[in-house]
Amino acid sequence: MNILFIADIVGKPGRRAVAEIVPHLISQYKLQLCIANGENAAGGFGITERVIRELCKSGVDVITSGNHLWDRREIFDILDQDPCLLRPANYPPQVPGRGSSVFRALGDVPVGVLNLQGRVFMQEIDCPFRVADRELETLRKLTKVIVVDMHAEATSEKVAMGYYLDGQVSAVIGTHTHVQTADACILPGGTAYITDAGMTGPHDSIIGIKKKAILRRFLTQLPTRFETATGDIKLCGVVVGVDEDTGKAKAVHRLRINLRD
Repeated sequence: MNILFIADIVGKPGRRAVAEIVPHLISQYKLQLCIANGENAAGGFGITERVIRELCKSGVDVITSGNHLWDRREIFDILDQDPCLLRPANYPPQVPGRGSSVFRALGDVPVGVLNLQGRVFMQEIDCPFRVADRELETLRKLTKVIVVDMHAEATSEKVAMGYYLDGQVSAVIGTHTHVQTADACILPGGTAYITDAGMTGPHDSIIGIKKKAILRRFLTQLPTRFETATGDIKLCGVVVGVDEDTGKAKAVHRLRINLRD
């Protein structure tokens, strides 16, 4: 089976890329499931119920997230209700929502999706490695096909998670930095891996935000209003080919597709 993972969607430009490109990818790669990181899909910060519905209409089946999920307070009211939205599993138990679940792909194939968040240069939440052990104990009883979104800042932490879970899951896909890395591979145990899938949105920017605002912040260290950029829109991500019987990855292909005006 083929699974598409769409890199961090940034604002309206990112959503437009998903709407216009994903239907073609579904046909081209005969995709059975589409997962997307949507933590910045609403105006570049957070996500809303309306945006969730828009992404699902565009072909997204599962939405993962990260630390920016909490940028919009309204998300607290829908996390426990929306079946397609995940938050990092290693937040404390009192936090609303869920960090993993099993979804039915095309052909009624069960696919487990686990969302984790790193701790290096980020919030000191629960250990993602130990939480992965706990969550996988449940998921493996239900399916052999499991995809992990490792949302983290440090390259070393993401690489470590890849090797830690190698042979236990189908793919470990890094998100958060918005810069696609060139290290997509299949690890020795059969797990597809990439340190960062990149960004779906405006690439004539500094990680999705208008350049002048970011430069002003670096030069002055003063609070600056960030706005989503609009130019050079691309969809980034990976397509992972998985053996349904073993859960092992057979192929991993990086995507970096320009949106034609």
